[in-house]
Amino acid sequence: MAIHRCCKFFKEDDYKMNLKSSKKVEPCRWELDIEVDADQFNEAVNKVFRKQAKRISIPGFRKGKAPKSFVEKYYGEGVFYEDAINDLYPTVVSEAVKEADLKVIEDEPGFELVHAGKDGLNFKVTLTVQPEVSIENYKGIEVEDKSFDVTDEDVDNEIKAVQNRNARIIEVEDRPIAKGDFAVIDFKGSIDGEVFDGGEAENYSLEIGSESFIPGFEDQIVGHNAGDEFEIKVTFPDDYDVKDLAGKEATFEIKVHEIKTREIEPLSDDFVKDVSEFDTVDEYKKHLREELEARKEKDKEFYYNDLCFEKLAELLQGDVPEVMYKRKAEEIMKNFARNLKAQGMDFKTYLSYMGSTKEQFLESVRPNAQRQTKADLALEKIAELEKLEPTKEEMEAEYADIAKSYGLDVDKVKQFILEDDVKYALSCRKAMNLVIDEFVKKDAEKGSEKKSKKEDEKDA
Repeated sequence: MAIHRCCKFFKEDDYKMNLKSSKKVEPCRWELDIEVDADQFNEAVNKVFRKQAKRISIPGFRKGKAPKSFVEKYYGEGVFYEDAINDLYPTVVSEAVKEADLKVIEDEPGFELVHAGKDGLNFKVTLTVQPEVSIENYKGIEVEDKSFDVTDEDVDNEIKAVQNRNARIIEVEDRPIAKGDFAVIDFKGSIDGEVFDGGEAENYSLEIGSESFIPGFEDQIVGHNAGDEFEIKVTFPDDYDVKDLAGKEATFEIKVHEIKTREIEPLSDDFVKDVSEFDTVDEYKKHLREELEARKEKDKEFYYNDLCFEKLAELLQGDVPEVMYKRKAEEIMKNFARNLKAQGMDFKTYLSYMGSTKEQFLESVRPNAQRQTKADLALEKIAELEKLEPTKEEMEAEYADIAKSYGLDVDKVKQFILEDDVKYALSCRKAMNLVIDEFVKKDAEKGSEKKSKKEDEKDA
């Protein structure tokens, strides 16, 4: 008997049923022993019969006119049982889950039919439930030392980048190729005398030192002059994207046509006026410093978030069901595919280009999926332990933010985003902020200790 395996439980009617027992059969799996009384089961059978009657043919009766008792006698007493059980299943199991006070995770449940007859229905269902987890010392996490201060060197590097972007490219005729130059070359690559796909080009402008080619390729171009023709040998990395080339030695025939370099304009008030809205070098430097400080603040936020997830995943104690890891990996894959689509690339095309499959991609993101799943569970547990519940004002503000981002009315958003989901997200966010605040506090304490130590050493 093929029974409907639905795990999205919902309530349609108030079925009278009896949860005989519930027991834990393995970590995160519970077995529910469920009974449905004779009246309720026979009503479900009658309901199925009424739906199917018009399609039933019995000798001696016009199509659809045979009484139920004759149909059962002709096809067997249990002819409607499977469909009746499928109809009852979602609501009956939902009520049993509620009575057993279980938090069920969407997964393929196990089903065992014990008995079905005119005297009622009895079956067992095994479900995956939310794991029982614990976490300690989440306020005592050690912080890795990392500076997010903006230095004069950072500002100077930013200016150099702007100078490079605005530099003139000029031809060089009086010296050989050096790092930082652009070499305009022809190249033809071969392995064991056979030219491979993608291994040749003409008049290719290669920036020496950009490390955009195979390791060792650019270094062997350095020192040659325009007009030189020569060979170089390189070995493809073992983890090279094109598997047929990975780890193999290749020979490249090279011809140098031109050597070009950047002519960088010195930093001056005139340069600043050309590349920005500012009039002086000092004004421009101040602006760049403020931009870098804002960027570093974002970097700091990402750093603490990543650190928080990493540490919380390590601190979490408890058995996590495999289905949660699979679900998170699929979520990561869908987000990745969505981002690719926004950039104009199809996910299947990406997999083909990378020589990979959907299954291999899911396996590659599995460690990250495990980390995120454990961190999510940790945050949920911290929110519970710290009683971090959002206020009504915070809930309304969150709905307003969501509505604004989608360009919808708040009331419309409330129709498709459940209040419990918003409450869960805000509670976890509060938990994250609590842990990060502890990070920041410890970071500040370390900074004060270092400052005090330096002052003591200076005084000494």
